[in-house]
Amino acid sequence: MRLTFPSLVRFVRQQIVYIVISAVLGAVFWAIGLPINPFTVLLYTLCIGNLLSFGIDQVEFLFSGRPFPFNWLIFLPTLLVLTVPVYLISTAIVWLISPPGPQTLSHLLLTGWKFPFLVTFVFGFVSFLHQTTKDRLEQRNQELQRSVDKGAKQLEMQAQELDRAREIQQSLLPKEIPQLAGFEVAGAWRPARTVSGDYYDVFKLDGGRLGVCIADVVGKGVSAALLMANVQAAVRAYAGSAESAAQLCAKVNSLLCENLATGKFVTFLYGVLDGETRTLEYCNAGQVYPILVSGGCTRALDHGGAVLGVFPAWEYENAKIEFRAGDRLLLVTDGISEACGADEVEFGEEKLAEAALQLSKRTAAEMSDALLNQVTEFCDAHFQDDATLLVIAAK
Repeated sequence: MRLTFPSLVRFVRQQIVYIVISAVLGAVFWAIGLPINPFTVLLYTLCIGNLLSFGIDQVEFLFSGRPFPFNWLIFLPTLLVLTVPVYLISTAIVWLISPPGPQTLSHLLLTGWKFPFLVTFVFGFVSFLHQTTKDRLEQRNQELQRSVDKGAKQLEMQAQELDRAREIQQSLLPKEIPQLAGFEVAGAWRPARTVSGDYYDVFKLDGGRLGVCIADVVGKGVSAALLMANVQAAVRAYAGSAESAAQLCAKVNSLLCENLATGKFVTFLYGVLDGETRTLEYCNAGQVYPILVSGGCTRALDHGGAVLGVFPAWEYENAKIEFRAGDRLLLVTDGISEACGADEVEFGEEKLAEAALQLSKRTAAEMSDALLNQVTEFCDAHFQDDATLLVIAAK
């Protein structure tokens, strides 16, 4: 048998245990007044412990891993069989090195069997209980490790699926935002999790117009992202035939009311930007009020209606903005305005309006990036909700 460092450490630990046991036995014999040679007790303990440990290791396959009570039913007869050679060998060693008294080996074997037998059975029972407990704990640890590995693999697969879902969702956002003569449009999107319930879209319509929308689906994560994709598809499908922004909101609202689960809704703003008239006709369905920067002042456009997916009979109304050169219109979801700093204070619409005014001389792309950076710095990049913004800059 190859000697390794772990096996040597185990052997030394066993000897220490045997020495401690022999000291306890010696103390017990001394306390009850029995004459005993401490070295004899030590020698018996070491011999029985090592011989029995070796014997049990050789026949462990007979009972190891078997369920209760079969393991005990096999171990007890095995221990009884092992006791005889262990007693004979250990007694012979003790008689040669430190006999209890001047007597022959045969006399010692016939009269001195009680103590060795007792020690052998105690060692056997303790060893078996220890090994059984150890095996059970190791089995549970292995099962736990397998469960952890399985859970880690599942989490890894889920993470990969979420990454793919994020890629798909990003592909639904405009890769290049179409532009309109006299205007510049730019957007920014920052999900709170891997996937988002926010989205924005800018697409061309006939007559030199652009469809512009921003939406926030209640909730976060996969369910919100799936609903967002449905809303986007509906908007694209209805945009070409809708006579006005309000009519598109009404159509999408009717669709969502028929299909959304209770407690789900969508905040939404859709507008049609016209390059010839330099106007934006829009309908706000529960979205954060847009902020218009014009003539060195800011104002919130507080015209709006109910969220989508809750009130099927709601009548939505249009509103219109006329742009002048240098005007900036900021559209955001509440993940921007409600972003919180370390003190739990929100960024807020007032601070957002101030930031928009300070950045109003920049291009739409520069303004949207700078605003998102300010909010990200304010909340230390710990967004509690998805954050999306759109900037329309009139040249």
